[in-house]
Amino acid sequence: MQPQQDSSGKPAPWWRFGYVWLVISGPAVVVVAGFVTLWLALANPETLVAQDYYRRGLDINKTIAAERDRSLTPAAQGRNHAATPDKDMKR
Repeated sequence: MQPQQDSSGKPAPWWRFGYVWLVISGPAVVVVAGFVTLWLALANPETLVAQDYYRRGLDINKTIAAERDRSLTPAAQGRNHAATPDKDMKR
């Protein structure tokens, strides 16, 4: 493949080749996208973790435990009733 030449017989400058722009455009797009991402991150900071995250986690665990205990209440009553001897039951 011969390099392209202009009318004077000199090889064409590098910017006249389409493949050069194709190779340059990939990294250029990535750099621009990186700066856009940086701008978005700095312009819209979000606090993802609350300041009292540990206390909230403990409250959530207590709530879950209480719901679990409430859901097992009928089963626990039935089990205790089945384990009660006949002499202790009212007739």
